[in-house]
Amino acid sequence: MWDVSKCDLCGDCLVRCQYVEYDRGKAIQQITDLIDGNPAEILKKCVTCCACNEYCPTGANPFDLINRMQEENKSLPIPEKMVAWMASGGKLPTKLIRGNESKPALSLCVMEQWLPDGAFDGKMFEGMTIAKGGDYFCYLGFVHLGTFSPLEENARKFVNNLGAIGAKEIVFIHADCYSMFSKMEEFGIIVPFKVTHIIEYLRDYLQNNRDDIIPINKKIAFQRPCASRYAPEMEPVLDDLFELIGVERVKRRYDREEALCCMGVLERINPERSKRFQDINLKDAVDVGAEAIVFLCPFCQMFLGKQAGEQGLKPIFITELCRMALGEIPFPG
Repeated sequence: MWDVSKCDLCGDCLVRCQYVEYDRGKAIQQITDLIDGNPAEILKKCVTCCACNEYCPTGANPFDLINRMQEENKSLPIPEKMVAWMASGGKLPTKLIRGNESKPALSLCVMEQWLPDGAFDGKMFEGMTIAKGGDYFCYLGFVHLGTFSPLEENARKFVNNLGAIGAKEIVFIHADCYSMFSKMEEFGIIVPFKVTHIIEYLRDYLQNNRDDIIPINKKIAFQRPCASRYAPEMEPVLDDLFELIGVERVKRRYDREEALCCMGVLERINPERSKRFQDINLKDAVDVGAEAIVFLCPFCQMFLGKQAGEQGLKPIFITELCRMALGEIPFPG
């Protein structure tokens, strides 16, 4: 939630933004205009990557202000077909496959059709209750359409549907789903189960099964999804996971707080601008010797995977990487 009382007009949020070139004076003026209710230029320049929330040193959450004003001013030229496609997530067929009640449930949201084949096969997921389809759609993706209200309108339904599963703990494979829970206090919603990130689940499973791990010994780049900006506490957990399975997360310019968006939405609005940032991102990984690029978000892999392969970077979903470390599937190539 945007908190004007925490904003000291330092300008860091937009000075650090990688998609505009604002000096401190212009950055401060942009935020001042937004606070005053004026449709500043940043509303159209913003690619909705959420990074400014993470950049803000006082926790004022400037992206939340930008996003709400993008919706109010209809700032982004999002095609109607794209809005309808996003909204269709909540209408997809729902399926609940009951498993062992002593294990956490696994929510696939509406991601199944975009996940690699076998992404959730293997020992790590045996016996888990699987929830998938429109009833478990999180709606966070709407922020990338310059729209915030669908989150607020559907949050309680999202939590109630998940709560009806009856699981004490639910693991979320999509970073958006996990990050949606960062909004629940703002919406006044109590969550009746433990919320677990897929990264945390994978790390814990592998820690408990160290003897089964065969170190991969590869250099990888990580494509950090925009929703991870809402959950920076997962970064050290991810580092622990990579260390356990024996991969080196290469040090590169566009990673961690400086990570670049996959540009999936921008691709539909401004293909030339989108392609420029995608090329910068992948070249950065190649230049420091990465052999593969690991994805946490299925959409990031959809938008960047083919191009990555053309650059010699093997696209790998994070659960696949863990299955490779367990000897269940081979490292590609």
